[in-house]
Amino acid sequence: MTNQSGVQLLGPQQRADAWRRLATEQFDVVVIGGGVVGAGAALDAATRGLRVALVEARDFASGTSSRSSKMFHGGLRYLEQLEFGLVREALRERELALTTLAPHLVRPLKFLFPLTHRVWERPYVAAGIFLYDRLGGAKSVPAQKHLTRSGALRMVPGLKRNSLVGGIRYYDTVVDDARHTMTVARTAAHYGAVVRTSTQVVGFLREADRVSGVRVRDSEDGSVTEVRAHAVINATGVWTDEIQSLSRQRGRFRVRASKGVHIVVPRDRIVSDSAIILRTEKSVLFVIPWGNHWIIGTTDTDWNLDLAHPAATKADIDYILDHVNRVLVVPLTHDDIDGVYAGLRPLLAGESDETSKLSREHAVARVAPGLVAIAGGKYTTYRVMAEDAVDLAAEDIPARIASSITEKVPLVGADGYFALVNQTMHLAEQYGLHPYRVKHLLDRYGSLVEDVLSLAKGRPELLEPLTDAPQYLQVEMVYGAAAEGALHLEDLLARRTRISIEYPHRGLHCAEQTARLVAPVLGWDDATIDREVATYRARVEAEIESQNRPDDESADALRAAAPEARPEILEPVPIT
Repeated sequence: MTNQSGVQLLGPQQRADAWRRLATEQFDVVVIGGGVVGAGAALDAATRGLRVALVEARDFASGTSSRSSKMFHGGLRYLEQLEFGLVREALRERELALTTLAPHLVRPLKFLFPLTHRVWERPYVAAGIFLYDRLGGAKSVPAQKHLTRSGALRMVPGLKRNSLVGGIRYYDTVVDDARHTMTVARTAAHYGAVVRTSTQVVGFLREADRVSGVRVRDSEDGSVTEVRAHAVINATGVWTDEIQSLSRQRGRFRVRASKGVHIVVPRDRIVSDSAIILRTEKSVLFVIPWGNHWIIGTTDTDWNLDLAHPAATKADIDYILDHVNRVLVVPLTHDDIDGVYAGLRPLLAGESDETSKLSREHAVARVAPGLVAIAGGKYTTYRVMAEDAVDLAAEDIPARIASSITEKVPLVGADGYFALVNQTMHLAEQYGLHPYRVKHLLDRYGSLVEDVLSLAKGRPELLEPLTDAPQYLQVEMVYGAAAEGALHLEDLLARRTRISIEYPHRGLHCAEQTARLVAPVLGWDDATIDREVATYRARVEAEIESQNRPDDESADALRAAAPEARPEILEPVPIT
């Protein structure tokens, strides 16, 4: 079913239809994992004309893909590690996203690189940024500009004068990673893929020596069915080894999880006109403007505990505060923090003990006939990773496979976006909204904005903001449930919106209002509303408490004790 724009919906009816189709159809490819790489693989395969299914145990981007530094970037620091191919590839993808694939979601972002050493550092960094500007053939962002100390401080008055001797301005991009991933998945559905969240792979099907599909379990009600396919792609990120173990096939590589923590502070706490990149003894620290906030991070430490809910500790937060406060005129404190999130990077296990030294290149392998695994890489290079995975899976598909065309396929909401931006005033008058509100919606939904607003027809109250999260309209919550596949409060407050990190109450103050807004769409009764609110409250309280703990083990024990939003989710199989 589609809406007035003709774009495939991912609502409750489509979810029911998808379960039926999973059980009855023969697919060319089943993709496991609803992160950006899995969603990208489903889109790549669907746009080649293949019959595709995408299954995700929890929600789109519920793992790594919603917990990044919120940049679609080339990775300036990887030039120092001489990973020129990776940087070139990522910068080309950045340009494609900015101009063609997702201009409604990926936007240019001005950065200051503060220089701290005289004489040698400016030519060294300038050469690196010059290469960065040129490697990907970027045409849509300005080239670097050199600044004196006074010029750099005019751009970022919040920096201590003695923290720099000059600066270089350059450009990268910012993206809402969770929305982007969901949009990639929704685009795959638009081109014919069967897409279903809360659908956990619990086993593999075999014919002789080959993998011929998967056994899946509904994470909501425990129902089980079998999905038949010529090829299966394991795109589960940090869960790659668990799924590999479930397949009982020897893997060609191992994945190592590295924890990255970010804090979110109000915009007025740092006086700056641009993002900032700071060197640390191990890596870099980003200070990224994010609406009315700054996102500051990240850390880089090994993680061997719960993969679904990595926990930030007081030590992680202190590390970030300590490093950023070395350069700020007005230091940040724990009281300034509105949100914290922790994510896991799926790194290919290497020889180095330091995760920051591990390569961000990706690997793809045909583990067994009918089974392909892909891991590593960067968020920015998801499309290339997806193409490589489908290319390799094609060996098991008994038909001639077309080449990848995703570099020419805009994500839903991209077509017409620029024209609608020029019509912001007209849309504002049409719907009785302030122009800034329309611009905010355009930067989240692109040309699907009228689909969102049409849900308020006859219900003008839905065009009012959420009472305790006024950055968002009530209709956005309804749309998240009706069209974007959200099944739980956590999906809406942590991923369809970013309320869980943007407000000091972490979404608790608007949890009940949101639940009552989506109850008619999702079929919730009062008991379900109460359970959803209680489960979300337990999640938030566990996260906040874990952030006061000194180490990973104690923080993990607290966070892991909170109930799952998806009642029938199974623990992963142990690796043997």
